[in-house]
Amino acid sequence: MNNHVRPQRADSRHVPVDHAKVSFESGFWKSWHDTVRDVTVPTQYKRLDEEKFLEVLDFKSPPGPLARPIQPSGLSMQHFFDSDFGKWIEAASYMLKYRRDPDIEEKIDGIVARLEEGQLPDGYLNSWFIRREPENRWTNLRDLHEMYSMGHLLEGAIAYFEATGKRRFLEVMIRCVEHIIDTFGTEEGKLRGYDAHEEIEIALIKLYRLTGEEKYLKQASYFVDERGQTPSYYDAEARARGEEPDDYIFETYAYSQAHKPVREQEEVEGHAVRATYLFAAMTDLAHETADDSLRDALEKLFDHLTSKLLYVTGGIGSSKDNEGFTREFDLPNETAYAETCASVALGFWTYRMAQTRLDARYTDILELVAYNGALSGIARDGEHYFYENPLESHGQHRRWKWHYCPCCPTNIARFIASIGSYHYSTTETEIAVHLYSENAATVTVGARDVQLRQTTNYPWDAEITLQVDPEEPVEFGLCLRIPGWCRTPSVTVNGEEVALGPVTTNGYARIARTWSPGDTVKLQLPMPVERLYAHPDATENAGRVALKRGPVVYCVEEVDNGIAPQRLVLSSEDAIEADFRSDLLGGATVLHGPARSIDSGGWDGQLYSRTPPREVPATFTAVPYHLWANREAGGMLVWMMER
Repeated sequence: MNNHVRPQRADSRHVPVDHAKVSFESGFWKSWHDTVRDVTVPTQYKRLDEEKFLEVLDFKSPPGPLARPIQPSGLSMQHFFDSDFGKWIEAASYMLKYRRDPDIEEKIDGIVARLEEGQLPDGYLNSWFIRREPENRWTNLRDLHEMYSMGHLLEGAIAYFEATGKRRFLEVMIRCVEHIIDTFGTEEGKLRGYDAHEEIEIALIKLYRLTGEEKYLKQASYFVDERGQTPSYYDAEARARGEEPDDYIFETYAYSQAHKPVREQEEVEGHAVRATYLFAAMTDLAHETADDSLRDALEKLFDHLTSKLLYVTGGIGSSKDNEGFTREFDLPNETAYAETCASVALGFWTYRMAQTRLDARYTDILELVAYNGALSGIARDGEHYFYENPLESHGQHRRWKWHYCPCCPTNIARFIASIGSYHYSTTETEIAVHLYSENAATVTVGARDVQLRQTTNYPWDAEITLQVDPEEPVEFGLCLRIPGWCRTPSVTVNGEEVALGPVTTNGYARIARTWSPGDTVKLQLPMPVERLYAHPDATENAGRVALKRGPVVYCVEEVDNGIAPQRLVLSSEDAIEADFRSDLLGGATVLHGPARSIDSGGWDGQLYSRTPPREVPATFTAVPYHLWANREAGGMLVWMMER
């Protein structure tokens, strides 16, 4: 096996910059990055131990009582405990690539040793089935997450190898992958199955990119192409278990995006995390194989999601019942599911879409997720979390240190730990800048290294200074994302204004020139406070307004306003001010302005009255949505009344 990632191909497709080539020396992402490294990664290992997750790796001991009981679906959270080890190792490894930590490496090596010890001779590796049901392995791909867990372990193994050069975990997982290849496919004697919870597809493509072995790409392609074919593999599998397919608890295979072949799917349906993991894998395949049929399907799915199913915060999946989608425009606020994992996965997908076709439609959603719907899933202290991310609360939502199903903590950790890779991508002839923040990066374009340094207080400030320092003068195109929310952008190069119209395509301004050391680009992305209104069919938000400034969505909390935010009423005519507060949870821009509050005085114990309630003058303060529920308990609201 090769020890290095395959060289970038000389074509128009973008390749992300290695996250470790982007350093955060100050600014917004430094604070979050440092918190994940210093607090989140160590405490998550502690939680895995305290919650008896690590006990499932005691392969030589008889299995004890379940830490998570079997649910009505027949699934225990314990079926996929292995996935949490994989995601934790992946997040930790991203941080190790910045700075080695012997204690964290020792903990990872301990998990790897136990996984290797438990692995079966044929390569199979799943702690649940090896310890509890060895006779039932590969008999229920519809429900029990076998390859989902293997996929996350594989992603963790790849990240750990790339961070440390240690091959042990990678070799364990390659043996597991070889077993998968021997077991599943169209060839005679193989099973025509695929895991109902997508993930292995993403991991296999990562392994292909690491090794250059075409068989891994082929296997990922098989799993994607086989999905939704008829007759359904899940029907045959259920009958082989002695069950009736019609008794499936989720009723339809749309829950797992297996109701029709992927190229025929035009509407986003089912479980939100599964869907976006699948779309990420499809995008990777389209990227590697130039498959326009996949691209066409993905475009339709993206348009459907963003025009009919997306919360203003970047959350997706409105229903707890299926952890996913219901009908179009069904976007309830207080009962919004909007799972953290789903927003993270949406970030994975949209950034991949931008790699196959540079278009700010995709990276605008990536940015929305990064600053709102995903980031709200982790507390400012780095060790408390949200699984659901509602847009309204009466104070009942509080952050927890661990969850019954703790898939989200490790997912948001690996997203933040690798956020550097989402900032830049390259081809042989251009560098694309997708996200803005204070950072320094080393980017290779063609065969030349270019040093980039962003100086900015983004997302709180509108000005970004980008210093471009190639080793020597070199010609390339610098593609700057012009956010869709920005109405009056401007760009200068060495003080000379760039006319953006002629050089901007699909939301990226491409400045092609010979760049010399010390060249300076300045972007102005004015970010006045904007009022957003929902489509009339999103009836929950009729007569309501959401506030957004730049990429940041805002909410009002009871702790700042002294009353339940549901009583506040804004006027469409009143000005709203923005001020930076250094004392607010590490520093953030807040919004404030005049309002009215609905007064409950004079009702004398009545529940109903012929007279409408009085409205009295008031003021309001709104804070970034991602910071809510970090202080005193109380109500919260994104969509405020307006009249």
